[in-house]
Formats: sequence, C-alpha cells, structure tokens
Amino acid sequence: MSFSGNWAPQRIQQVWEKGTKDQNTEPSRWRKDECGAWIYRPDHGTRDSDYSWEIDHIDGNPENNDLSNLRPLQWENNLSRQKGPLTCPVTSDGVQNVKRKLS
Repeated sequence: MSFSGNWAPQRIQQVWEKGTKDQNTEPSRWRKDECGAWIYRPDHGTRDSDYSWEIDHIDGNPENNDLSNLRPLQWENNLSRQKGPLTCPVTSDGVQNVKRKLS
C-alpha cells in the first residue's frame, strides 16, 4: 500500500535533502529523520520496512506544502503525529532502527 500522497518527484527529493546525512553512509540512499531514525530513499511512501519514510507537515496543516513546512520522517514517527506532537517512537542504535518505550 502506498502512503506517498500526490507528491511530485522533485518535491520528494527536496524533502529527502532535508534529512540528516551520516558520514558513514551513502547520502543519496540513507539519511536520518529528526528523531534520529534511519530512512531509506527508495522506501518513500511505503510502510514495508523499518526504514520506510513519509513527508510530514511540521505545522500539522496538510494544505501548507511550503518546503519550509515539510520534513522526512520514518513512517512510524510520522504516524505518531496523528495523536499530536512528534514523540519519536523510533530512533536508531548504530545502523538499525529501534522502537523506544514511551511513557
């Protein structure tokens, strides 16, 4: 199932570029989101892996598609936003994503 929305390829790439680069990985394929979770470029818009990612609206307004309001988030981190502010249920430990226990 696709969760990519109707994003143009150029906009997807622009949002991808906002992810954090890691000196030990290939930045065209691997980045980290704001929570420190790994995201994998080819997995945009799916929920098939721990490294899948989606485009998040920072202010929560899905009508505000300005690049300054968009960021890449690992899909479970983005899903957590449906309940309010970003809680980062997924982060990384080394080269793997891990689920945090949230209180």
